[in-house]
Amino acid sequence: MSMIDLKGKVAVVTGASQGLGEALAKRLDKEGCKVAVIDINFEGASKVASQLSDAIAIAVDVTKYDQCEQAAKTVLEKWGQVDVLISNAAIVKSGDIFSLSPEAFKLVTDINLNGYFNTVKAFAPSMLERKSGSIIQINSKSGRKGSFKNGAYASSKFGGVGLTQSLALEFAESGVRVNCICPGNLLNSPLWVNSLFKQYAANQGITEEQVREKYINQVPMKRSCEYVDIENAMVFLASDLSSYMTGQAINVTGGQQM
Repeated sequence: MSMIDLKGKVAVVTGASQGLGEALAKRLDKEGCKVAVIDINFEGASKVASQLSDAIAIAVDVTKYDQCEQAAKTVLEKWGQVDVLISNAAIVKSGDIFSLSPEAFKLVTDINLNGYFNTVKAFAPSMLERKSGSIIQINSKSGRKGSFKNGAYASSKFGGVGLTQSLALEFAESGVRVNCICPGNLLNSPLWVNSLFKQYAANQGITEEQVREKYINQVPMKRSCEYVDIENAMVFLASDLSSYMTGQAINVTGGQQM
């Protein structure tokens, strides 16, 4: 029997109304999980939840602890437990220190780091009580090394790795594991296709195609990171196959970050 058996487990995914979060929620559904689809965009979350076999959508602003706490109550009332918690909600606001406003820096930190803290603080008690569970933060290769003119995002993600390691130590004896996944550039995702290629082309005075080529060339395996690459790492960390792993930040970058 395969040790990847998530059937009947209850999974919570934040930032799950679109993009990577949506893909992760759908993969957990495919693996047989009941899924709480959480996002500040309730309409988007509801649309995703409606495509899954056993799911609920909950509107949450992860920067507000009381909303995270209420979401945890809702999930426990419905299913009685939480087995897998995916903290994925995040934003990017790039710019050098002079063009980036203090407000923009604070917003990135609030969502990417404080939001992770709030989510775990709200959902972990029930996991600790049952002495079982896997908490996974979707981090970034920018959580492992500095990112040019992207200091707000990188520092919030570095903070996420520190929080992951610290929580892993706190929970180590309780049967609850805490890890993070650090994806490379998801060049085929809506974020890149609809926004970043245009931004970077304009900033660098080159075409969108040249931007893509530049980023592919930074990857030893010469291809973009895809949602399925992150999904596979998530399923591994959520399952008992990784039962002896906690406090890790797993690079999924085609060799770009080692």
